[in-house]
Amino acid sequence: MTQLSDTQRRFLAEPNYGVVTTLRPDGSPHSTVVWVDVGDDGVPSFNTARGRVKPSNLEGDPRVSLLVVGEGDFYRWLSLDGRVELTTDGAHEQIDRLSRKYDDAPWSYRDGEERVTARILPDRVTDYAVT
Repeated sequence: MTQLSDTQRRFLAEPNYGVVTTLRPDGSPHSTVVWVDVGDDGVPSFNTARGRVKPSNLEGDPRVSLLVVGEGDFYRWLSLDGRVELTTDGAHEQIDRLSRKYDDAPWSYRDGEERVTARILPDRVTDYAVT
């Protein structure tokens, strides 16, 4: 696993949006916009819910790519390639924290929603103009 630099961690702590790409069962890519988090341990992650395509794809193939673009400066970005570990531990707390980070409001839970944290263990990290 490749470790993120302090500068890269700070970039992920900012409210910059990411695009995560997972692989469908037929091998084709599936990309969606996500809110991005970075833990105290420096591991980047995003949050999703059971029943959606992302966790289903990741259960079949844990390979993932994440591109995070700087708000207001699309030439400032961070790219990660690696594998995901899915966990429900702390996932509800994480989505509330992310909602406050990006929308400045608590998360509105849906009945029966099971949140999942996708922790990315990067093999490759590349950035441009991340300072």
